[in-house]
Amino acid sequence: MRLAVPLEIDPAALADWRQDVPLARLDGETMGTTWHVCMACPPDLDSAAVEAAIAARLEDVLAQMSHWRADSLLGRFNRAPGGTWFALPDDFAQVMEAALDVAGRSGGAFDPAIGELVNLWGHGPAPWPGPPADAALALARTRGGWQHLAYDRETRRLRQPGGLHLDLSGIAKGFTVDALAAVLRGQGCGHALVEIGGELAGMGMRPDGDPWWVDVETPAGHIAPLRIALHQLAVATSGDYVRGRHTIDPRSGLPVEHAMAVSVLHTQAMLADAWATALSVLEPEPMQALARREELAVRALVRQGGAVEEWISPALAELVCEPA
Repeated sequence: MRLAVPLEIDPAALADWRQDVPLARLDGETMGTTWHVCMACPPDLDSAAVEAAIAARLEDVLAQMSHWRADSLLGRFNRAPGGTWFALPDDFAQVMEAALDVAGRSGGAFDPAIGELVNLWGHGPAPWPGPPADAALALARTRGGWQHLAYDRETRRLRQPGGLHLDLSGIAKGFTVDALAAVLRGQGCGHALVEIGGELAGMGMRPDGDPWWVDVETPAGHIAPLRIALHQLAVATSGDYVRGRHTIDPRSGLPVEHAMAVSVLHTQAMLADAWATALSVLEPEPMQALARREELAVRALVRQGGAVEEWISPALAELVCEPA
């Protein structure tokens, strides 16, 4: 077992840490998956109030960014005629700005305007009868693409160019992990582990003084396991080992076949999520170059020449302790 440990402990995280508090667990369903919270409960914490606040926050995010709800803001944007401007609420604007930034930095490997391609491959809200025809893919690629989006940062307005479908599933789940962590802090709980569908964020420490240990998903049996201390860190993984080849390359319109599991550590789950998606789209050599350039902590399992190979980025290698 290899361990990845942050180089420093955040002094602010120790300010309200207590050894004599119980752990409590909350869970539920959202975004077509499950959410889980494990939290160290201060004496005055109202667990029922925390759960209600989490439910309200989840509903708020879904009302804005759900690809599966026709009445969401995203759904209304996708149906709007060309030339329509939408004023974005803070959450949507934050996600959109991050999505456009990662899209630009990754050369379009991450693309928030990939919704029509996602639908054509049967990963959207409506079933699709079999693989899409080449003509349909070509049309979707012409109408989609983040370059067609006009976004005014000052007014936080986004323009529908016409026929473009947003899909924020490669970043919204991570954003929601961060949002639930913020809910917990607002309720007076600064030590917790938050997870939605495999994307995780750890705040502070456990009451026993340990960090929030999580195992990076390692579906290849010959690769040594990697356990991460999520102390003020998040981790997100993109790949095809659970749901099949559902990641679509925005540039070709085709499913990604080489990426088994790409995990990214970051201080924000939102950015870990987006970068994991972008890196999983790229072939190994450009993926590694991008991870190095952006100084990202990455563990990638990719298929090469009939075998699964592991790559650990320099930023992650600094944190990894090999077994004696």
